[in-house]
Amino acid sequence: MNEIKRTPARKKAQWLAKALKSEKPDYDYLRELFRHLRKELQVEVTECPKRLPIVPTEAEIQKYYQAVWKSRNMKHVVMIKTLLYTGVRVSELIKIKLSEIDFDRCQLRITEGKGKKDRIVPFPNDFKETLAMHAHSVKSKGGNYLFESSWKRPYTDRGIRKILTIYTQEAGIEYSISPHKLRHFLFTWLKKQGIEDAMIQPYSGHESQQSLEIYSKLSIGNAQTQYDNVIEKFPV
Repeated sequence: MNEIKRTPARKKAQWLAKALKSEKPDYDYLRELFRHLRKELQVEVTECPKRLPIVPTEAEIQKYYQAVWKSRNMKHVVMIKTLLYTGVRVSELIKIKLSEIDFDRCQLRITEGKGKKDRIVPFPNDFKETLAMHAHSVKSKGGNYLFESSWKRPYTDRGIRKILTIYTQEAGIEYSISPHKLRHFLFTWLKKQGIEDAMIQPYSGHESQQSLEIYSKLSIGNAQTQYDNVIEKFPV
């Protein structure tokens, strides 16, 4: 059987770019174009099998947090607790401004999160004082973001991950505790407390095509009531 000879993908892309450049195509046009190309060439979309995420156990989270607490680095303590209590993505955490914290309602505003969507996420009432002290410290130094480096700049995604890796090693946990694993832990833990997906969705930033109709009828007020009822049992 003769081997099929194909033009390198990059070279073919350059050829297509020249052919399309005068039309100034946008993302939606290109997506539709390649959908029709797949259809014309009878190319089936291949889906990779979805792997279940690794979710830390309560014992591992407690062990991890103890390593953070022993550092006596209060900025890191507040950072890890914010990730654990809110489930925000690391890309969202680094963009939170001091002006987006509502201490009266115990809420954070996430501006242009995944999918360029805004949302409100709750945090525990017991965390309010600690968070307020940290925010005051940042503001007194002329900062604008909840977490800033010593150069008064927002942390980078990579910078946050490096901090979490340090505590993973100090806690003696074999696999890396990433911001996303802390997010998985919170939502898995909330489900174990009996909170339904429909109540978690308004502040998780997740979407489900099957549940959009239900989700659209819920407000952060409904979701936060159930969050407040169970968060006192949180292991950290």
